[in-house]
Amino acid sequence: MTTDNYKLTLQSLYETWVALAEFGASLTEDQWKTPTKCPGWSVQDNLSHLIGTERALGGLGDTTHKATNLEHVKNPIGEMNEHQVDARRSLSGAAVLQEFNEVTKLRKAFFDAAPENFFTDETMTPIGKAPMSTFLQIRAMDCWVHEQDMRRALGKPGSEASISAELSVDRLCRTLPMVVGKRAQTPDGASVVINITGPVKRKFVISVIDGRATVVETPKDKPVMEISFDSNTFVELATGRTPGEQLRNKIEITGDVALGERVANSLNMMI
Repeated sequence: MTTDNYKLTLQSLYETWVALAEFGASLTEDQWKTPTKCPGWSVQDNLSHLIGTERALGGLGDTTHKATNLEHVKNPIGEMNEHQVDARRSLSGAAVLQEFNEVTKLRKAFFDAAPENFFTDETMTPIGKAPMSTFLQIRAMDCWVHEQDMRRALGKPGSEASISAELSVDRLCRTLPMVVGKRAQTPDGASVVINITGPVKRKFVISVIDGRATVVETPKDKPVMEISFDSNTFVELATGRTPGEQLRNKIEITGDVALGERVANSLNMMI
């Protein structure tokens, strides 16, 4: 998905908001309070995070609440998120879902009324200066990833082959050359193949040329390693939800197994 295709990005974002609303409407209070793989966060906390972020980005008012337990917080962004989440922990899941629906309705109305240049003009984003459409891709990915966190915690899969799933996998794949080259220390001149087998299907051939890992159409020599996993496993690895060794039975490696395991264990790109 190109960064200038903002209409498809908005479709992806709206799709995930609807999926979250429908999923949330099916949950009991006990399910809302179920822990997820996001440290310290329940299913409800994941949705609270999305609410807080959209309120802040939309100028809808940020919380003045200060969380007192910051043991699992790693950075200033995480601390800001924790304040937003903790402010809603005393609420019921149904109340948090109601706020989510209200906030996303307002945000959708804003985006639908915005002129094209709003999406194409550059702004500051989590990855530096880029078009607003790029920022919205990151938002769509964040929302979908947290939807998956919630579903995974409750064993209720969904949205795994959606537009948002495609967008999110593609954004996470952007770091693969760095993973193969810098993190996994693939030897210079060697090539590897990374297969994402579905529901979102992708295949990458990455060669290390003069010390730099690059996606290529065809490797110069036979790849030294090929690694395969489904897109759900890839997302778990790339978002740091589960270490590679815990998902080893879902990962197939041929050729240099040690290199393949280094790649799997180096995929996390979340701060």
